[in-house]
Amino acid sequence: MNNKIDWYDEFVDLGYTPTKNDLICLYYFEPAKGMTAKEAAGRIASESSAGTWTTLYKLPERVARIKAQAFQIDGKYVKVAYPLDLWEPGNAPQLLSGIAGNIFGMKALANLKLIDASLPKKYIKSFKGPHQGIKGIRDLLKVKKRPVTGAVPKPKIGFSAAEHAKVAYETWMGGFDLVKDDENLTSPSFNRFEDRVKRMAKQKDRAERATGDQKDALLNITGETNLMIQRAKFLHDSGFRFAMIDVVTCGTSAVQTLRDECSDLGLAIHAHRAMHAAFDRNPRHGISMYFLAKLMRLIGVDEIHVGTAIGKLVGTRSEVIEIADMLRSSRVKS
Repeated sequence: MNNKIDWYDEFVDLGYTPTKNDLICLYYFEPAKGMTAKEAAGRIASESSAGTWTTLYKLPERVARIKAQAFQIDGKYVKVAYPLDLWEPGNAPQLLSGIAGNIFGMKALANLKLIDASLPKKYIKSFKGPHQGIKGIRDLLKVKKRPVTGAVPKPKIGFSAAEHAKVAYETWMGGFDLVKDDENLTSPSFNRFEDRVKRMAKQKDRAERATGDQKDALLNITGETNLMIQRAKFLHDSGFRFAMIDVVTCGTSAVQTLRDECSDLGLAIHAHRAMHAAFDRNPRHGISMYFLAKLMRLIGVDEIHVGTAIGKLVGTRSEVIEIADMLRSSRVKS
């Protein structure tokens, strides 16, 4: 009586030509045993947009207009186009729930990695982006031509607030512009946030008087969102012009909220990427650091760690340069 809809097949159209309003994702994928590439691609597009796991017999006409289309399969890579109407403007968590959500747990896939996403201009404009950016940070520090320099007191955690401030002063006096907290230093019993900020502020003023240069610090406000807002205000009131956030562990929602708060306070956001490797290190599964960095720029951080290609952390020279070039570009190529 009713024509059944073979749901997953509806999400693959290798003849589809994306429009300027489509959001396009590039995925690396490996079908599970017994699954063809086309079948797996259809499930990626379905689960990340308007699909379901079961056969349906009736659909609103709207669904046909908003469903994603896997339109290009090239070996282990697939491109999926998503209509703009699928996405709430300015909502980064919803974006990730779609293009980087349930699809990673599907039995139809042995591995899946979100490599990159090309975003339509109308969607991009719904996000606020960095408040300060490169030029703003250089203006804050009055550094025009040379690199902005920073250092991190070591050991990464263990100093008292007084010891921390002393090392900060010595670092500033050594010629550095910025002194940074480590990612897991927030407000432990031996180095309370407020005490550290007060002591650092005094030493910053002292270093500025001695050198004649602008000095600042990347102090870690990471915590529950309302607490981060309070800490950002305390930094501002104490004379600092930066706030550091562990953006992955705090989440995109918190980052978007803090972008607005820090903008009102005139603070630049320094983003630490702690926990990123939990999903970007595996070359066959997860989310690429390239896309994570692009997303964080979109939602409003001014600086973000991208790696160094040397030292203890993974990341090849070419990967690090590619991400850094993307972040420094005034226009990001899709």
